[in-house]
Amino acid sequence: MNEPPLQTIVCVGAVVTHGDRILLVRQSKGHSLAGQWTVPWGRLDPGESPAAAALRETLEEGGIEAAVEGLLGVQVLPAPWLGWIALVYLCRHTGGTPEPRDDETDAAAYFSLDELNLLTEPVEPWTNWLVRRVFAGQFTSIGTDPSNPLRHHDTHL
Repeated sequence: MNEPPLQTIVCVGAVVTHGDRILLVRQSKGHSLAGQWTVPWGRLDPGESPAAAALRETLEEGGIEAAVEGLLGVQVLPAPWLGWIALVYLCRHTGGTPEPRDDETDAAAYFSLDELNLLTEPVEPWTNWLVRRVFAGQFTSIGTDPSNPLRHHDTHL
């Protein structure tokens, strides 16, 4: 019997910087990543742009208003999320205090590299790898280009 093809699901993640710190959120009990610290992330809502979704997830999961600085990359997610891809954005803090605003997360905080190194709770492995690269300046962000004729006129970019 042939299995139906997987539907591609698009997710977004946000690496939000505030000075020398990066926002992390702890996933709530019942979530597949329960108890682990991650960057804010989630699925796109119907008709939502990826950049707007990243900012929405940041506000919902971390209580932080942010602005998108650029695209960090695209990640194909492993099991149990086969068929899912994530667009990951570099963002900067524009307002708010870290606090979860939905039931997907139970904590939110900014961490410096030293504070991350001292954290005794688990950090999701991909998040750990990614934020350490950002702390070390080992990344390239693709920002918007006003000369691009297909530039999206989203005010969040």
